[in-house]
This record gives sequence, structure tokens and C-alpha cells, in this order.
Amino acid sequence: MEKKVLQTYLYDFYGELLTEHQRMIYEDVVFHDLSLSEIAQEQGISRQGVHDLVKRCDKLLDGYEKKLHLLERFQRIKEKIEQINRLTRTPDTDNQETVRMNIRQLSDEILEEL
Repeated sequence: MEKKVLQTYLYDFYGELLTEHQRMIYEDVVFHDLSLSEIAQEQGISRQGVHDLVKRCDKLLDGYEKKLHLLERFQRIKEKIEQINRLTRTPDTDNQETVRMNIRQLSDEILEEL
């Protein structure tokens, strides 16, 4: 997964666990695409300080995912829902029972994940 996309997902799931200061700077880097120098000037800290804070936030967010696996679970459920959507678009009416069974199995797996 691309780094920016991963950062965005991890922030979506665990961003509230960061301090307000960490969230503000992390959002500027990840969502507003500001340079480290721009953020440093705005916050009155060094560019290295911003860099270190972003690295620390990345490590924290990654650590939360390693412990809680919310993003991993989300991606598995999303894939199963996409499979269900593909099955429901299948125009072949000869295999309707097979499609129903597959959908039922996938929905059972989703319910087990929750």
C-alpha cells in the first residue's frame, strides 16, 4: 500500500489517540501536503522537530495497528463486501443457488469478523 494511503488509513482509525499537537502537525503533512519547513515556521519549531514528530506519529499509529488490527480487519471485510457486490452483478441465472450460497458464506464471515 502506498505510504500516504497507509498514513491516511492509520490516522482515520487511530488518529484520536494522538495528542492535539501531534494531530495538527500530522494532518498538515499527510492531508494538507505542507512541507516540513512550512509547518516548522508555522509552529515555531525546527524542521527536524517536525520530521521527528511525524516519524514518532507513524510509529505510534503503526504500533496501534499491530496491537489492534482494525485496519487489517477493515480491509478483509471490505474485500468480502466487494466479492458480494461482484456476485450480485452476475447475470448468469443458472447458478443462482451457488451465488446465494457464496453470498451467505461471505456474509457469515463478515459477521464473524464483527
